[in-house]
Amino acid sequence: MREVQRPAPTRDLDSVGEIAEMVRRFYADVAQDDLLGPMFNDVAQVDWSEHLPKLTAFWSRSLLGITGYAGNPFRAHALVHEKEAFTSAHFDRWLSLFHDTVELGWTGPNARKALALAENVARVHSRALIGEPVALPGSS
Repeated sequence: MREVQRPAPTRDLDSVGEIAEMVRRFYADVAQDDLLGPMFNDVAQVDWSEHLPKLTAFWSRSLLGITGYAGNPFRAHALVHEKEAFTSAHFDRWLSLFHDTVELGWTGPNARKALALAENVARVHSRALIGEPVALPGSS
């Protein structure tokens, strides 16, 4: 079976529209993932129509300095963790899917900044919630 070649990405995460598209693609994969989907859909019972705009606002603030995000991402994850414990596999999968989404769709300084921020968020949350930092892509 021949692998389909995708064109290399040419766009960066340099507008709210690009960020919203990244968030949409990423969380579509998360929601359908065998490991992460149940945590988001069943345990956290995420209302995606409400959650995606919040996530877009979070990433827009982080990457573009745009105000509008108000929230405490760690607290939200801690509440889910109280219902059903996260494992290192959850953080590994989240980070792997994030890398796949960004690297397949975007390139440039903000795409690299998004990857670095996602790695930091995963590392901090995993250390605080499960007592160990997530393994970062490319590290062994």
